[in-house]
Amino acid sequence: MIRRRGLPWAIAGFSTGLLILLSLIWPMAGRSQVSHRATGTGGAVASVDHRATQVGIDVLKAGGNAVDAAVATAAALGVTDPFSAGIGGGGFMVIYDPAREFAVTLDGRETAPAATTPDLFVDPDSATGEPLPFFPNRMSSGLAVGVPGTPLNWQTALSRYGTQSLAEVLQPAIALAQTGFTVDATFAEQIERNQDRFAAFTSTQQLYLPQGQVPPVGSQFRNPDMARTYELLAEQGVNAFYRGEIGRAIAHTVQVPPVVAAPPFTVWPGGLTETDLDRYEVRVRPPVESHYRGYRLYGMGLPSSGGLTVAQTLNLLAGYELGQLERPAALHWLIEAERLAFSDRNAYLGDAAYVDVPVAGLLNPDYADQRRAALPLQAPPDETNYRAIAGNPLPYQQDPSPSLTAPQALQPVDDGGGVSTSHITVVDADGLTVSYTLTLESTGGSGIVVPGYGFILNNELTDFTLELPHPNVPEPGKRPRSSMSPTIAIAPDGSVLAFGSPGGSTIITTVLGIAVNVIDFGLDLEAAIAAPRLSQRNSGLTTVDQGFETTTMGAALLATGHQLQPTAEIGAATGILVKPDGAILAVAEPARRGGGSAIALP
Repeated sequence: MIRRRGLPWAIAGFSTGLLILLSLIWPMAGRSQVSHRATGTGGAVASVDHRATQVGIDVLKAGGNAVDAAVATAAALGVTDPFSAGIGGGGFMVIYDPAREFAVTLDGRETAPAATTPDLFVDPDSATGEPLPFFPNRMSSGLAVGVPGTPLNWQTALSRYGTQSLAEVLQPAIALAQTGFTVDATFAEQIERNQDRFAAFTSTQQLYLPQGQVPPVGSQFRNPDMARTYELLAEQGVNAFYRGEIGRAIAHTVQVPPVVAAPPFTVWPGGLTETDLDRYEVRVRPPVESHYRGYRLYGMGLPSSGGLTVAQTLNLLAGYELGQLERPAALHWLIEAERLAFSDRNAYLGDAAYVDVPVAGLLNPDYADQRRAALPLQAPPDETNYRAIAGNPLPYQQDPSPSLTAPQALQPVDDGGGVSTSHITVVDADGLTVSYTLTLESTGGSGIVVPGYGFILNNELTDFTLELPHPNVPEPGKRPRSSMSPTIAIAPDGSVLAFGSPGGSTIITTVLGIAVNVIDFGLDLEAAIAAPRLSQRNSGLTTVDQGFETTTMGAALLATGHQLQPTAEIGAATGILVKPDGAILAVAEPARRGGGSAIALP
């Protein structure tokens, strides 16, 4: 099929904006058509929210390519899913062009302000140097706010790989913020969960807790300040954010948080300045490329630990024919490979601009062979307190400046990371594919809405590690280590599989679970995403969701000595599979986080 290109701005903006307005006038009609699975040949979009997915589809219909649609979808999520994504945060994007067999990644991760020091979160009232409590003081403070990367990431993606302007792709989100949308259960629940934090800030309270109440399910929610902010970006470009009035408002908000007269907790100011915003850069990098059972995988490199840890885990699993094993035995090896890979991740990985990370050694097949020999044949006897020890990858790489000693033994760090993230997957009629994960860190980010501009600031600096020394300690300009793992895989038959998920450090294990489900266990993409998940991050018990511990498979794992810790849900993935004949299958979660939305064009 031929993609239409270059519609005039006025026509494209009108057409996509009109479609959004029509879906808002008849919200129940749109809701009845929501599906987590779709097939077609003319392009597809999958996200956590049906309104945002529809925006992306409308951009494809109006002649935009996958990059245009991904940015438009992300902008809409900033309105309808503002506690997980938005211009106050950052993210990572993987783009694959099958015509050129070319993959590239865009690093829009937040950065630490120039005033950042390793003792960033030390409680000034503590005589022993104890950190501030994570909740609420560390996360809900100016100290936690990193320089947002999302707006420049959008502009960079559009300028280099898109066909439409930022002004064009923002029009549907502007209409959505102006006209409003119907509050669903997930939106209301996320406000209720953060009610005490949100009530501490005047701007957040006014927007999300009118008259002190959570907006009821079924009510209409409007965000005219967000519409105005997007209009500024459309009219003035990203300089309005990084060198203009939005940036000035961000810096002031961080330095003088808009707390209520008697806040329920101490809110510490941060040191982010207008200069920090002015100096922000998006990094365009080659992907982490790895191979597994004939598949070629493209993932994010540092400061995301996702691509490397996924690749290292699959290197370990390559020594076992998982598809030929009884399923409990195969899951045992998956659990233990994840545990071992996370021991190396937690010890070595950080922002490569600041840390000499032994990437080549970690991904060396000989190192994988050596580490595989350390995988236990059965579950550790005391899994609650067991932690795998990091290996030494240095002998497995050619280092022009070799270390004279083995790496320092570091205590394992339980790096939970933030669960408030969103993943978008898009493909267009020409096969251009985007896998994009974006975040604010915790659900509701810092909890601070920039007064008059309608968006929440991130708490991304809480992703830094507080224990010293460590590759992930806070430093000026440094990007905190992330777990985001947007992935694109090329199958032996030429099929393209793009997928990813939110979920903090469980993102990595979610992506691994989907990959193993498809590649080793032969599940189709829909079943692979819907299946119960397990997550082992070298942090004690193996976490499972959807009642997996009560199933026959869960019982078999328990019988072998594994200890399973149930949780409500792990991740909220989306994915798209494009077959060599052009047939597309787009899938979102059927239930997790309220269920997602997938739409495909015929």
